[in-house]
Amino acid sequence: SPSMLSSLSVLLLLGSAAAYANRAIEWTFVQNGTSGIIPLELITISPTLMLMFDRADGNPLTMPDGTPAWAALWHLDTNTATPLNTLTDTFCAGGAFISNGTLVSIGGQAIENNQPWPPQDGRMGIRHFGPCTSPDGTGPGCTVWEDPENLHLEVKRWYPTAVRIPDGGLMVIGGSHELTMFNVPEEAENTIEFVPRRKGEPVLRSSKFLNDTIPANLFPRAFVLPTGDVFMIANNRSMIYNIEEDRELRLPDLPNGVRCGVPFDGMVQLLPLSPPHYEPTVLVCGGHNISDQMKPENLSVRDPATTQCSRLTLTPAGIAAGWEVEHMPEQRMMPEGVILPNGDVLIINGAKTGYSGYAAVRDAFHYDSNAMHPAQQPWMYHTEMPNGHRITAEGLPMNPIPRMYHSAASLTGSGNVMVAASNPHQHVVEPLSDLFDPTDFYPTEFRVQYLNPDFITHNRPRPIVHKSPTKLLFNQKGSMSVTIPEWLAGGDIKVSLMDMGFITHAWHANSRLVYLEHKLHENTLEIIAPPNNNVYPPGPAWIFVVVDGVWSEGVQIMIGDGGNPPRPAQGVQIDLPRFDFGLGLDADSEFVVQEPGVDVFGSGNPFGRQQMKGIAECFARIREWFAEIM
Repeated sequence: SPSMLSSLSVLLLLGSAAAYANRAIEWTFVQNGTSGIIPLELITISPTLMLMFDRADGNPLTMPDGTPAWAALWHLDTNTATPLNTLTDTFCAGGAFISNGTLVSIGGQAIENNQPWPPQDGRMGIRHFGPCTSPDGTGPGCTVWEDPENLHLEVKRWYPTAVRIPDGGLMVIGGSHELTMFNVPEEAENTIEFVPRRKGEPVLRSSKFLNDTIPANLFPRAFVLPTGDVFMIANNRSMIYNIEEDRELRLPDLPNGVRCGVPFDGMVQLLPLSPPHYEPTVLVCGGHNISDQMKPENLSVRDPATTQCSRLTLTPAGIAAGWEVEHMPEQRMMPEGVILPNGDVLIINGAKTGYSGYAAVRDAFHYDSNAMHPAQQPWMYHTEMPNGHRITAEGLPMNPIPRMYHSAASLTGSGNVMVAASNPHQHVVEPLSDLFDPTDFYPTEFRVQYLNPDFITHNRPRPIVHKSPTKLLFNQKGSMSVTIPEWLAGGDIKVSLMDMGFITHAWHANSRLVYLEHKLHENTLEIIAPPNNNVYPPGPAWIFVVVDGVWSEGVQIMIGDGGNPPRPAQGVQIDLPRFDFGLGLDADSEFVVQEPGVDVFGSGNPFGRQQMKGIAECFARIREWFAEIM
C-alpha cells in the first residue's frame, strides 16, 4: 500500500544514517585569533587563506601607513590577518569566481563621511583577486587589482548579486544606488549586466522580476541550474531566467507569505546535484511573513521571525508539486546556510526577532541593531532525510558568541567551518559591558571561531587524498590516489565537487555541490568531471572525498580549460526536462500549478501547444479591453 511504501522509504533513509548513529556526533567551537576587520564578506581562497572584505571604518588592523584596513587575508595556519589595499570601497559588494580562477568582486559602497580611505566610490567597482597560489599569500595574484577608470560596472550597485554562469563569466543582478533598508523605486537598479560584457548585446537588461519584487529585492538570491537557466528568488517571489532568450518564468511564491529578501533575510541554498539527472532542489529557511509595505518606524526589533523552511524541486514536475514546507524548532532570520561536503546544510548565526540592518526600526535606537535575541543554537539540515526528520541540533553546541548582522560562516579547505564577525552598527563599537546588558547589546565582534565536526574534534582518521588532478575538462575521467581509514572501510563513498561561495549578509552566493560519478579500485578513485558547463560553471572548485559522512581535507581543482571568459559550451549535453518560457500571457511566463499528472511543459499537456497560445492571446485581449473601459 502507499502508506507501507512511505514507511519503508523512511526506514531506508533513516538506515542510511547508520554511520551517524554508530559514532558520537559532537561538534565543537574553538576560538582562535581576531580578524582585525569585520569579515562581512568571506571567501575561501586556498587551504591556508581566506579573503575578507569590510567597510572603511575604525578597525584595529591597519595598513602600513597607519590607516584602518578594510580588506585582508586571513591565514588559517597562523590565525592572523594581513591587510590588503583596494582603490574602491568594498562594503556591501557581491562577487564570484570566473573561469580562469580569478575572484571578481563587484559593486560596493559610496564614500562615507568624507573619509580619505578608500579613495574612491565602490558602487561601480570591479576588483580582481588571484589566482593566489602561495600558501602565505605573498606571491603573484595575492593582491587586489583595480582599474576604476577603464574597468567598471555600467551602473552603480550597492547590494548586488554576482552569479557564475555557464560561459565562465558573471551575471550581475540588481542592487541599489544608495544605502537603504528597503529598495525604493527611485534608487533601485532593477537591471542585469554581464562581466565581461556580451558582444553585440545591450549592456543592461531590465528585469520585470526585480521591479515586481521591490522593496525587498536587494542581494537577490540566484543560482545556475543544470539546464543553463538561472533560478532567482527575491522578496517572496521566485522565477527561472533564460539567459539566452532574456525570458522570465514565474514560479509559485514562497508559502505562507514568507519573505526572504533584505531586510527579511532568509537563507537560500541550492541542494546537492546528483548524477545522472542532476535534479535541482532549492531550500529556503527563515525570514519573515510580515508585509513588505510596513514602514520602518512601524517595525520592531521584537517582531518574531518565521520558523519555516521550504524546498522546491526545480523541474516541471517538481514545480507542479509546489513548495514542501517544514519547520525549524525556533524562529530564524539572517541565518547562514553552509553546505557541507556530505550534502547536509549547517544553519548558523542570525537572530530570532527583528530585521537586518541597524538604526532603522522604531526601537533600534537603544541597541542600534534592528534585531534582538541572537540565534546561538546551530541546526543541521539533513538533506536526504524525509520531512520531519531533517532538522536537528544533535551534537551541535550553543555558540557563546552572538553572531548578528554582518556575521559570516564558511567551509574551509580543512573541512571545518570558520565563523566570524558581527556588527549591527554603523561604526566599530567596542564592548561596554558595564553599561549594557550583553544579551541586548551586540558590540563589534572580531573573534574568530572554528566549528569542528566530531572526527576533527577527536582527531579520528579521515579519508586522505594523496594525489589528484589539478584540472579536469568536462566529462573527462581522472584518477585520485586515496586512503580510506580502516574504521570507514566498506562505507558509502561520495565525491563532492564544491564552490564554497562568496559569503555576505547571510547569502552564500554560488555555493554549490555536485556529486561526481566515481569508482574505487583499491587505493585509486576514478572520477568523472561534470558532464558540461551548466552542471558546474567553468572555473575553480574543491573536491572532498566523503565516506559514511566523514570527509577528507579539500583539494583544489580547475574544472574546464581555465581560459578567460566567455568560454564556449563544453562537455556533453544531457537529457534534462526543459522549461518552456513561451506559455505565459505577456513577455514573461507564469507557471500555473495543474492537477497532478498534467504536464504544462511537454507533450503531456492535454490542451496542446496551440490551444495554450490561444488562451494566452484571449486573456491578453481581455486585459486590453478592461484597460480601455476603466
